[in-house]
Amino acid sequence: MNASCRSLRVPCARLLGVAIVFGLLPVMASAQDHSHMNMPMPMPEQKAPAKEKPAVKQPVKKKPAVAKPHKQPAPASSNPPTRQPTSPMAMPPGETMPGMDHATMDHGGMTMPMDESMPGMDHGARIPSGYEPRVPVPALTDADRAAAFPDAAEHAVHDDAVHSYLLLNRLEAWNADRGTGIEWEGQGWIGTDLDKVRLRSEGARVDNHLEAADLEILYGRGIARWWDLVVGIRHDFKPGGAQDFAAFGVMGLAPQKFEVAATAYVGSGGQTALRVEAERELLLTNRLILQPLVEVNAFGKDDAQHGIGSGLGTLEAGLRLRYEVTRRFAPYIGVVRDRVFGQTADYRRADGHDIDDTRVVAGVRIWF
Repeated sequence: MNASCRSLRVPCARLLGVAIVFGLLPVMASAQDHSHMNMPMPMPEQKAPAKEKPAVKQPVKKKPAVAKPHKQPAPASSNPPTRQPTSPMAMPPGETMPGMDHATMDHGGMTMPMDESMPGMDHGARIPSGYEPRVPVPALTDADRAAAFPDAAEHAVHDDAVHSYLLLNRLEAWNADRGTGIEWEGQGWIGTDLDKVRLRSEGARVDNHLEAADLEILYGRGIARWWDLVVGIRHDFKPGGAQDFAAFGVMGLAPQKFEVAATAYVGSGGQTALRVEAERELLLTNRLILQPLVEVNAFGKDDAQHGIGSGLGTLEAGLRLRYEVTRRFAPYIGVVRDRVFGQTADYRRADGHDIDDTRVVAGVRIWF
């Protein structure tokens, strides 16, 4: 009895050990599966795409392949994992999910059309919808508009101011065959931009004798841009006895910057006359200025007392070059030619005067 029990003791112990080992195998497998779920999933290495050779022919457009849904393998154990797997959107750059082919995926549905934008977004102001500034902008009122655009009727216009101007356009001397002489021509005005009182005078003195002189007092009214209508009186001191004329005409700036003065005269004895003067200033430099000038006088009837014949009487053409030391003072030199026509030439010739005279002049131009 005792011998038989001893002989069975060793096999029983071996069987017990084998049973314990087989009983622990499921527990160890479950623990091993649980540890595998907590470990990060290894990612396959992504190979760099090979450089494609440039195709000679244009590639044929292929229809984009529909991406196959990715099947997630079932967990090895029924126990829920304590840690969620890493999201594909948070993967490090350069890594992709296994089984995902970006070359065949259709990304058309992942882009937003250009003419659509997020609701509530103002691209012009670049301010998100619902944003309110810390200091609200006050609404525009009528008082703000009145302050921005005041009434212009209360502003003092420039033509109400009184100005004055005096120009001695020519004060020159010469030495010619008929003798030495001095000649002048000047004008001035005082008034506003639209209404002015004008003065004009010109004359000549030869060999200490006054040969010709006149004075005009005119009222000028602006009738157009750069143009004035003038009316007034003219008094002649020489030649002959003194005589008076009623004067009316226009003065202004013609095209091409010609300064023009055209005046008609009616005398007390029925004598009529017309004087037209035109000049222009050509800037060679800012200070060196060339000034051509032409003056024509015509008369309506003969007047032997004053040495005037009917028709075209005198023509003067001059070319003067001045240098403006200042804008108010400019010395000049020039050449002037006088020509007398018709019956007026006969009267001049009878008095011993030249009817065709060319002379070199030198003078100054001054304005105040």
